[in-house]
Amino acid sequence: MAAAVNIQNVIDDYHALLTDEMAEETDHLLRERLLERGLYFGKRPLCIVLRPHFYFEHDWRFLKQQLETLLTAFMKAHEACTTSDEKRAQLYLDPYEEELFRLDQSGPVPWSSSRLDTFYVVDEQVLKVVEYNAETPAGIGYGDELGYVFDSMPIMKRLAERFDLTFNPCLGNLHSALLSTYAEWGGREAPQIGILDWREVPTLNEHEISRIYFERRGTPSVLCDPRELEYRDGHLYKDDFRIDIIYKRVLYSELIEQMGLDNAVVNAIRDRAVYMTNSPSAKLMAKKASLAFLSDEQNAHLFNKDQLAAIKTHIPWTRNVGDCKTSYDGKQVDLLEFISANKDRLVLKPNDEYGGKGVVLGWECSQEGWDSTVHQAVETPHVVQERVPSVQRDFPMWLNGELDISPRYVDADPYVFAGRDVLGTLTRLSPLALLNVTAGGGSVVPAYILSPKG
Repeated sequence: MAAAVNIQNVIDDYHALLTDEMAEETDHLLRERLLERGLYFGKRPLCIVLRPHFYFEHDWRFLKQQLETLLTAFMKAHEACTTSDEKRAQLYLDPYEEELFRLDQSGPVPWSSSRLDTFYVVDEQVLKVVEYNAETPAGIGYGDELGYVFDSMPIMKRLAERFDLTFNPCLGNLHSALLSTYAEWGGREAPQIGILDWREVPTLNEHEISRIYFERRGTPSVLCDPRELEYRDGHLYKDDFRIDIIYKRVLYSELIEQMGLDNAVVNAIRDRAVYMTNSPSAKLMAKKASLAFLSDEQNAHLFNKDQLAAIKTHIPWTRNVGDCKTSYDGKQVDLLEFISANKDRLVLKPNDEYGGKGVVLGWECSQEGWDSTVHQAVETPHVVQERVPSVQRDFPMWLNGELDISPRYVDADPYVFAGRDVLGTLTRLSPLALLNVTAGGGSVVPAYILSPKG
């Protein structure tokens, strides 16, 4: 294995270690430890394969450096959209979002944590960002626990004889970001955290992982449903537990749909009685239209040379869907005609959905179905985005009493802290081109950075 020259060599050698006996033992340990640690999405195990994802150190360094440059462009776009009604109109905010985002314009960076969803063809160093999950990035607690599970596996100990293995847990980064942005906001008391989401969501296991971690780091924390909160005597409470920081996992759209703008959470934010992150203006870059904003040449004057290079290299061509003319590859095109004629290289996405909902891959549609979807996309805010190279790798699974090694699509979804630092990643697998655990059929694995020993 010391002679490995690329990731595929490492993968092949890892699979060679998986004798039937080793594969069955690894599967047994995996299922046992997933159950012990509550690593389930609803009733589905979070991971069903027998190896993590791998990067060489120089490949991870490339990803980190490139994305951190790109993040400065997102920050510049965010600043432009908070100060200009004309620029902000390109994001198609809902009326309630217009009202909410003004509540924290003078506050700290709106993202204590966020996530860039990408596809990374490592061998060719092709890295494409397809979404910026800037509102409620999920998976941090799950990812940490999965890493600890794989760390305990005998097969990983065998691999560690030949490579230095680095796994980057992220809950510590999240906790530090929550405390530092709270202090920047103006918080003076030793804070208490409320992790905010509906009590019936399938991710409560992950919220509990986060709560336990925060408590171990000395920060009292509680899980709370927005409907359980009271705003009284200048503080936000769940029962008698005072909340100083809301680590918000509920979506703003669901919060306002369920409770309206006149609720305990919004009123406490408006009075600066509580610090909530990610804060309302995070919704600006969470819109799919934020990638259209960066991609569109009409906004190029906002960015410096390095930012423009990062946008050109890493943001696929993206436009807001509408009856208009725009540019593609240096030529002016009628957008709707172009979309209709080029379905095999385009994707349609709702401007403000999550979990893969409403995403349509043109190459999987009939022409009639595609044109119908385009028609609908004109009626409600959508973006169209150019297809990016997909990534497939073989992953092993103990299936029906034997080892099965099959290809799966793989993405790379790095976590970002304080809006600038890429410090870890979520990795999702799927037999389908649409990778999303929420959408069903997917799996999550930890990512390890490898350095050959000696």
